[in-house]
Parts: sequence; structure tokens; C-alpha cells
Amino acid sequence: MTLQLFMLAVALVLILEGVGPLLFPNKWRRYLNELSNQNQQVLRQIGGSLVTAGLVILIIFS
Repeated sequence: MTLQLFMLAVALVLILEGVGPLLFPNKWRRYLNELSNQNQQVLRQIGGSLVTAGLVILIIFS
């Protein structure tokens, strides 16, 4: 059951990550270009925020 749940989570992440480039390829490219020009500290803060939000959601719905 745990492996199945993990694979469902991975599938959901892949689906959500693929929606942007699928529906809005030009905006997605501009977004990635702008993101790549950001300061390393800003990228770490964004990453930390996303991980924290994911953990909070995981804890709430577990």
C-alpha cells in the first residue's frame, strides 16, 4: 500500500508539473528564464517555502 501511495503522489506531481508547459509554453519559458536569473538566496527561500508547504499539507491530510 505504501509503494502504491508513493507512486500515486509521484504521478500527481508529474501531472501538475506538466500542465504549465502543456497549456502555456511561451509563458512557461519566460517564467523559467526569469526564475533562472534570480539570486541563489531567493531560490533557496522559494524551495524552502515549497518544501514547508508540502510537509504541512502532508501532515494535515495524513
